[in-house]
Amino acid sequence: MRRDDPGLSGGETAREPAAGPGGGLPWRPEGLMQVAELHRGVLTSGAADQLAALVARAAHAPVGLIHFVQGGKLRLYGGYGLRIPWQDVADTPLEDSLAGLVVRGDAPLVIDDVHADDRVPADNLESSGAYLGHPIRDQSGAVLGICCAVDEKPRQWSAADIASVAEAAQVSTLLITEQLNRYEIDRQRRFLDAVLDSLHDGVTACDEQGQIVFVNERMRKLWGESGLSDDTLDQLTDAGGKPIRRADLGLFRALRGDHVADAEVVLHGQHGRSRHYLVDAHPIVGPDGRTVGAVQAVQDVTRRKRVERFRTCELAVITALAEAPSIEAAGPRVLESVVSTLDWVHAELWLVDKAAAVVRSAARWSAPGWREDIETPVDLPYGTGLAGRSWQVGKPLWIRDVGQPQSLISEETAATSRLHTALAIPVREGFETLGVLTVFADTVEDPEDELLALMSGIAAHIGQFVEKRLVEDLQRQLIRTKNEYLALVGHELRTPLTSISAYTELLREADEKSLVADGPRLLEVIERNTNSLRDIINELMELNALDTGHADVQLMPMDLAEVVRDSVAKARAAIDGAPLVIEDELPDQLMLPGDRKRLRQVVDNLLGNAVKYSPDGGRIGVTLRATGHAAELAVSDAGLGVSDDERDKMFTGLYRTARTRDKAIPGTGLGLTLSRAVVSKHHGSIELVDHDGPGSTVLVRLPLVAR
Repeated sequence: MRRDDPGLSGGETAREPAAGPGGGLPWRPEGLMQVAELHRGVLTSGAADQLAALVARAAHAPVGLIHFVQGGKLRLYGGYGLRIPWQDVADTPLEDSLAGLVVRGDAPLVIDDVHADDRVPADNLESSGAYLGHPIRDQSGAVLGICCAVDEKPRQWSAADIASVAEAAQVSTLLITEQLNRYEIDRQRRFLDAVLDSLHDGVTACDEQGQIVFVNERMRKLWGESGLSDDTLDQLTDAGGKPIRRADLGLFRALRGDHVADAEVVLHGQHGRSRHYLVDAHPIVGPDGRTVGAVQAVQDVTRRKRVERFRTCELAVITALAEAPSIEAAGPRVLESVVSTLDWVHAELWLVDKAAAVVRSAARWSAPGWREDIETPVDLPYGTGLAGRSWQVGKPLWIRDVGQPQSLISEETAATSRLHTALAIPVREGFETLGVLTVFADTVEDPEDELLALMSGIAAHIGQFVEKRLVEDLQRQLIRTKNEYLALVGHELRTPLTSISAYTELLREADEKSLVADGPRLLEVIERNTNSLRDIINELMELNALDTGHADVQLMPMDLAEVVRDSVAKARAAIDGAPLVIEDELPDQLMLPGDRKRLRQVVDNLLGNAVKYSPDGGRIGVTLRATGHAAELAVSDAGLGVSDDERDKMFTGLYRTARTRDKAIPGTGLGLTLSRAVVSKHHGSIELVDHDGPGSTVLVRLPLVAR
């Protein structure tokens, strides 16, 4: 860097010497002599050159110099009247210079003639002239450098000359002290700025007029470049949603003398996104006790607030599940908790129907004030739609905007519902997917790990609840089956045994004439009851083998339509002449993997029951069709029907409805139980469904592809 100084004689140019390796070190209280290296620019910006010019003029000398002692050398920091470049005199060994005599003597050095003074080192005897030097001391009195005037010719220095150089040395001390103090203040300010910029909290300070004088980096990221713009202020409210005026903000309350601690404010952003902050603010008091400003620290607690809300949501879900008898009853409360926690607008719960290869809608919830006409299908096939695809892939799916192509949401629903972001979470228990939880937002949201973790946890609670209810139902079924087995032994088995025993006794006691006359009839009764016992025992053994896994089904490609068609033909032949009509609606062919023999047993049982429970005649309907990924077989009758509270019991072993018992219709109740076991082995389902008019309908669903 070059700097032109008109004070240099002859308009010469002064050059700064090269900086030391440190470039500049901070002030140390032991004295300026402790400073190892200081860049000249830290101490002065031309002031040292001007001071050297004043020294030369005051001493009536052609040359003025300001030296500092560093590392055993003299370093030139200011000069006037030099005839050689700076770099040639920048560093001089202390022991080889006249300035070294000043340092070692710790006193002024006055030399009228260099050749005539025996104190001058030999290396300086070739020069001629006069030298007047005075030590520059720091505030503790230690020698820091030398202020000197140099004449090219011998001369006698006057008292005024000596006093002028001494005064210049004192001015040098003041100059250096001031410059170093400024340097130290700047250094401390830089340290403070670096510390404040590294804080996680945003910091803003103002002066006594309320003007913002400091904003750290974190504060600029939180509330904008100024730390408190009008746009930011317009979006601020307190925890209750009340807008905050500028005068009520923590910084300006502190300026009035208040100490603000943990004041909660909310910054409302676009699309309903909010950030929560805690504000601490305190006045800055000067030495005279007067408030000279204020400082405010802002901590972003949005994440903490969200974690608290997540915990509250999880607790609400657990409570709803604990108090509900079924997932259908708990579903709306669970979805309400999820929607309110996420500030999203809509949620749905789907349960897997493996037999039909679909997920069925179990519950839905929309935020208050949100439109209630969002179309929700009754079911979605495996791999279809958001819920169906989540079931298929077995992992969460985050759709950033359902309005975009390939979003898994129908274009019509996406266009009319005003929904954007969608999230689907599989409801699992172990490795088995039991359902899917889906939630929707009316804004575009980016994926968040915390939100995914919350939803996965809630889905896990739902999965445990569903599995627990299944286990509890199974336990109830086992208890009921045990009781029904006892009832069977006490009634269904004892009745034919009693008949066999009684008719056997009659045969034993009959005479020859009676035996010839009544024997065939008695034997027929015995045979009928024996066959009945055999049928009961065979069904019990087969049911037990299926339930315990000792018997299995052999899944092979088969035509279910052909099996149903043959069974219907057999049933029609059996009721020939009876006031019953069997109507069927069957496809030409319906292929699926199945055990032909056991499925024929199921169809025969269903048709046999329909005939048995329609004693007064009527219509029996049989339909078979492919729906999605499942085959649906429905057998309906016009008989006694089954009450709603008895439907679930029909497939749990040996259960017979009250109406059947009242009508004294024969049967053990094992047919439907055995059918349920066979259908279950095919990964299907069997249930009683709603039926128009008198009678009942049994619906069987079987998957069209092997699993």
